Amino acid sequence: MLKQRIITALLLLAVLLPATFYPSTLPFGIVTLVLLACAAWEWARLNAFGAQTSVATGLVCAVLCAASWYLGLPKAQLGLVWLLIGAFWVLAGSWALRAGPAVWLSLPSSLRLCGGTLLLWAAWLALMQARAMGINFLLSVLVLVWAADIGAYFSGRALGGKFFANKLAPSISPGKTWEGVVGGLVTVFSIALLWMAVDRHSALDSASLYSHLWSMGSPVWLVGIAFLCAMSVAGDLVESLFKRAAGVKDSSNLLPGHGGVLDRVDALLPTLPLAMMLVSGGGL
Repeated sequence: MLKQRIITALLLLAVLLPATFYPSTLPFGIVTLVLLACAAWEWARLNAFGAQTSVATGLVCAVLCAASWYLGLPKAQLGLVWLLIGAFWVLAGSWALRAGPAVWLSLPSSLRLCGGTLLLWAAWLALMQARAMGINFLLSVLVLVWAADIGAYFSGRALGGKFFANKLAPSISPGKTWEGVVGGLVTVFSIALLWMAVDRHSALDSASLYSHLWSMGSPVWLVGIAFLCAMSVAGDLVESLFKRAAGVKDSSNLLPGHGGVLDRVDALLPTLPLAMMLVSGGGL
């Protein structure tokens, strides 16, 4: 399993890294569009739709992304859009986690299918806007999510159950602990401070997310980073809830050793639009 995970990760990096650093956004847009379309296909399958509907859902997501690209939305001012999507993630995510799998399954399947597809489209659009702002900005958002996850994993393993009596969400993801959440926060704040120091002393193509938030004041920086970390955890938990409702461990086996695309991007789905919401306050 470990060998398979490593091989898959190396193959993904061999595609994603050149696409990310290529001067034009075209390769990055195409690669991420395909990945999000695959995630939409997985989403339809998680909601018990058949093969044809699942493929059609992936195609619809791809068409939405391509149409947005053609219309120039990745470079447009979308502050109000990000505000609405961010509010939806906060409210709907909180509701879903409180309600649990049974209540989620009681919603009409067509509503679940359309809502998830639109959120995947929004994540792709936020990804493209982040890339348009600069590679440094894009990477700072991605690293926030990865650092929160890695910090939570190691902190949870080392300290889980030693300071908090209750697990984070035992009915959804029994392995996650509050100690892990705190460890993830500490990891992200440490990286943010180092990243801002690099921003100040390097000729990078753009300011990072952390420097953008700092320019709005230290309280915004503190609350903004903590908020994004919390929502990355929520994104992970929401997808775990969906998989529990569907009775599966992974969203698919598209990525051998890693599960599916949704399993790899779940924490990014709320974090990307919310990051764009925080830095585009003037573009309503």
